[in-house]
Amino acid sequence: MAKFSADEKLQAVIRYQHGSEILKTIASSLKLHHSVLINWIRQFEHHGEQAFIKGYTSYSAQDKLDVLKYMNEHGTSVRETAAVFNIASHSTILSWQRSLELHGTGALQPKKKGRPSMNKDSKEQKNQMLIEGSVEALQAEVERLHMENAYLKKLNALVQNKDKSPNKTKRK
Repeated sequence: MAKFSADEKLQAVIRYQHGSEILKTIASSLKLHHSVLINWIRQFEHHGEQAFIKGYTSYSAQDKLDVLKYMNEHGTSVRETAAVFNIASHSTILSWQRSLELHGTGALQPKKKGRPSMNKDSKEQKNQMLIEGSVEALQAEVERLHMENAYLKKLNALVQNKDKSPNKTKRK
């Protein structure tokens, strides 16, 4: 799917509003589905040129609840609600709705993205625990050695079994 700049979206909406071309002709010339162009037109009607200027947006749980409440009270479709609130994709609202139905309002809380940072203190504490708690450190070492011995025994058995195999071809 091609990404369109704000200017390209605006030009497509203006072409439609002039009335010289029909919706499907404009959509096919841009190689996109006509429903996408309809969304652009709706967004432009509600927010003007600002509708196409996107930045990173983070929605609070209250914002999400307000959007869902508006949609239920006014009986608007998901696409229309996305246009009213200038949300880039209607699927965002669908995922909020699904999360609310399955897990309640707690699921709408924004979550931190990415990997949590690792503190140097916690890494040092982990190493100190193994040194200080010598019993645990020794138990971990014994367990590791047991696993290593079991692996080596299994490997040795496989090698011996391969040597005794009658399917072995002799070299000349």
